[in-house]
Amino acid sequence: MTHASSPELDHLIEGYRRFREIGWTPHRDRWRRLGEGQQPEVMIIACSDSRVDPSQIFDVDPGEIFVVRNVAALVPPFETAPGHHGVSAALEFAVQVLKVKEIMVMGHGMCGGCKAALTQELHGSQPGEGGFIADWIGLLDGVRDPIAETFGTEGRPAEREMEQAAVRVSLDNLMTFPCIRRKVRDGELRLRGSFFAISDGILHVLDSESGRFAPVA
Repeated sequence: MTHASSPELDHLIEGYRRFREIGWTPHRDRWRRLGEGQQPEVMIIACSDSRVDPSQIFDVDPGEIFVVRNVAALVPPFETAPGHHGVSAALEFAVQVLKVKEIMVMGHGMCGGCKAALTQELHGSQPGEGGFIADWIGLLDGVRDPIAETFGTEGRPAEREMEQAAVRVSLDNLMTFPCIRRKVRDGELRLRGSFFAISDGILHVLDSESGRFAPVA
């Protein structure tokens, strides 16, 4: 099967060739072991934003972290209604099958999903024209009003508050899953929140006691 060439495809193929030379060939033993299965101890829920790659930020090898990425790094609350629950399925697999020890929710600066949740610019859009996004970021409606009242709906202070509030919402929603709540209670699983600032490359970790994000030294 042949593929029509394009600058975008050529760029990807060039990267693949570098990977074969640098990332795969010198590490065949590691890839052989990965071919037999995976045993990551950490799950990271991150945004789909192309600027925020957990593997690069944490400098980990393949097989070390189990990653789910979606708009605004959101976790929906536990529900049993029929439907396609992609995030919930990934959580179930990570917790029940892979038995990860940590789940980290990582928000980030300049998040378009969080900005849209704050401005509600997509509110009322039809599916395929922004409606899917609007429905998804509607998970943040409960925290939007207090932020808008205090910080407004535009500018970095308001956006940053929403970006970090989104992490807290996802952490709260994680605890609505019975299997996660049980494992956290029994000390078998830890939940963490973090925030990566694209502007300066600094990672912040949520302090569970103070409820504030502090930069990693």
